[in-house]
This record gives sequence, C-alpha cells and structure tokens, in this order.
Amino acid sequence: MLTNKNKHIPLLGLEEFRKDRLHSKEPLLFNELHGERHIHKPHQHDFFIIILFDQAKGNHTIDFKEYQISNRQIHLLFPGQVHTWNIEPETTGYQLMIDRHFFERFSASFRFSFVEYHNHPVIELEPDSFKLLHYEFDAIKNELAAEDSLSELISSRTAVIASIISKSAAKIFTDLNNYEAEPRIVKFQQLIDVSFKEQKLVSFYAAKLHISANYLNILCKKYLKISATQLIQQRTVLEAKRLLKTTTVSVKEIAFELGFIDHAYFSNFFKTQTGTTPTDFRDLL
Repeated sequence: MLTNKNKHIPLLGLEEFRKDRLHSKEPLLFNELHGERHIHKPHQHDFFIIILFDQAKGNHTIDFKEYQISNRQIHLLFPGQVHTWNIEPETTGYQLMIDRHFFERFSASFRFSFVEYHNHPVIELEPDSFKLLHYEFDAIKNELAAEDSLSELISSRTAVIASIISKSAAKIFTDLNNYEAEPRIVKFQQLIDVSFKEQKLVSFYAAKLHISANYLNILCKKYLKISATQLIQQRTVLEAKRLLKTTTVSVKEIAFELGFIDHAYFSNFFKTQTGTTPTDFRDLL
C-alpha cells in the first residue's frame, strides 16, 4: 500500500479549511467564492463538496475531464476525485464542504446512484431551481453563524438541497433508464469501486451478483455499450491517473498498488488505454 510519506499534498482534509473559523467543529463548512481563483496543481479532498455557481465563468477539471463553468450550475465533488479549476474574475459562487459522516445523514436524498453523479458532476439549473438552492445555501450560512446553531436543521436543509439537485439531475441523466431497468449494472460499478485493485476478472464480480460472467458482459454491452472488462479497466486507469498526478511515488509502486505484479505490463496496459506512457502522462501539464 502507498504510505503517507510517499505522497505530496494529494489529499486535503476538512481540517485544512476549519482554520481561523469560529465554528471549527462543524461537520459542514460554508464558503463564498468571489472573483478570480485558480487551482493549478491537481489535488483531492477526503470530504464532499457541493458548489453552487451564480454568475460564473471558467473551467473545472474533475478526474481529468474538463467542464465549462457558467451561470446557474451545481458542481459535485466526491472524496478522492482529482480536480483543478480556473475561475475567471467577477465570478460568484457558494461552497458546502461536508464531512463524510454528516453527508451520510442526507445522502439518500440524492435519489440516484452516486455512479451517475460521478459521470455527470456538473448540472445545469433552471432559474427556479437555482433560486431554491440559493435560498437553502443562504439559510445554512445563517444557521452556521447562529450561536444556537442546530446540526439537525442544517442536515434537513442539506437534504432539501440534495433533493433539488436530484430533480434537476433527472433531466440530464441520459442513461437513467438503463440503471432503473437493470440495477445490477449499478451494483457492478459499486463492486468495481471497492475491489478493482485486487480483482480484475469479470468472473469475480459476476459471482457476487449471482450471474454468469457471460451474462454480466451481455448486460454491460446492452446498457453501457462497453464490455464488463472495459468497465474494470476504465476504473483502473482512472485510479492510475489520480496516483500519477497526486503522488511522487514511482510508476513501479503505482503498478503494485493497482494489483499489477509486473511493472512493464502495467506500463503497456496504461499506454494501450490512454495512448501515452505513465511517465509521459505524469509530466503533462
């Protein structure tokens, strides 16, 4: 396993943002975004972030995919995701930074699988939805500032925020019907997220789902248009990219961390999947 001494600023905890705050023990922090901001070095968080952009312009890269920042958007970041951004002047926005355990209180209000939100982390908002979300963000800000602040009330308001986001998300999740029609696809992706470092064979996941490997492959091709093996490979490549960009450990160590015994095999695998070597990818700006 990778050790902390091998990493350099890969993971920011909520404690980093609690400094100099009156309510330093709160499991949820509110932060306003005003003006130009830049994060050039890819990094991760160990907490959840919900960002509401009001008047905004720029770009936000989440897990190596670039999204345009524009007016009336929600951006979601999950623990472990790598991100950078370039926010242009005169931008206004609001952040909720949420402790993992506190997030669990209202996570069910997001309605859809988190796999969906990973695939669609930026959600465009209709004016009415933005107005409702802005009101709830402002209410949480005021509650956090109150001397008699109630975490139960804050939790209720964050649940409302999650519900409003889900309502807006339903309009853009083009593969939503796939997941509703075949929940084993969601379960498969959740299993991959837990076990992909140790388990690369489709048969392992198929057994967990009580179906054959062949049938799992059929389901993936039908609903996702890719094979079950490709889904496992995509998750492995994503983690490789995260480690290459957020740590200084050697490619050999990363290969071992991801379950590859042979360093050369990992390098060939990565190049086949991405078109570049691990070393060259790490050096890319």
